[in-house]
Amino acid sequence: MSPVDTRTVDRMPVEVHADGYALAQAAAQAAAAALRAAVAENGVAHAMFATGNSQLRFVDALVQVEDLPWSDVVVFHMDEYVGVGPDHGAGFQHWIRDRITRRVHPLRAHYIDGLADPAAECERYADLLRNLPLDLCCLGIGENGHLAFNDPPVADFDDPLDVKVVELDAACRLQQVHEGHFPEVGAVPTHAVTVTIPALLRARTVVVVVPEARKAEPVHAALSGPVSTACPASILRTRPRVVTRAGGTGAQPPPGVAGAGGAGSPGPTHRSRKG
Repeated sequence: MSPVDTRTVDRMPVEVHADGYALAQAAAQAAAAALRAAVAENGVAHAMFATGNSQLRFVDALVQVEDLPWSDVVVFHMDEYVGVGPDHGAGFQHWIRDRITRRVHPLRAHYIDGLADPAAECERYADLLRNLPLDLCCLGIGENGHLAFNDPPVADFDDPLDVKVVELDAACRLQQVHEGHFPEVGAVPTHAVTVTIPALLRARTVVVVVPEARKAEPVHAALSGPVSTACPASILRTRPRVVTRAGGTGAQPPPGVAGAGGAGSPGPTHRSRKG
């Protein structure tokens, strides 16, 4: 679907869509095109997905795209709580299995194991990403401006690691309570394994989906504030191969700004916890 507004913020193309449905459909078509292109070129596509509430409608649209070669797609996710197992209702492995794997049966899904030794799991997942470089990365933006679990205190635009253990900041943990995934802040895990910002943005195509009103402040900061780890998503607008798509009531940009930010090549409900 055609956007109602398009522009470039610094180096990043931005699209604004009329509503959440239009946004989801446009983002799904962009992601589908990236998957098809990778399969046509290499026989396989490697795709990483965010697992936030903001991604639900987009993912639902993507898995309903006709004739997508899911049997040639390898799926990754961005992060997992330390100490959370595969069947925990708030876990991201659970989300990916429920929303994607069980619905479209991809060639393979590589999950982050929240119960494994965190340092060893970081090395294992980083090795997978080195050997299976991403063709597609589908991102959201957190309420504190984070990308994956790269919260402001731990975000590093030049991170030497591809996957690392991080301590979740207070705003991030409180968001999990507000969304109903944990009964109180004390129940939210304090640490997580996350793919780092350089590894996320290394994907050939990055589709950023930002449809919700609660994201207005970080979107404004990402698009019009300084490029700084105080708002990790601000790095997106320095990348010409990133397309950010916004839409719906929550995606209305601040004055003078058309949308929100993302990462990769241009072109581009079960509740979740982050984005």
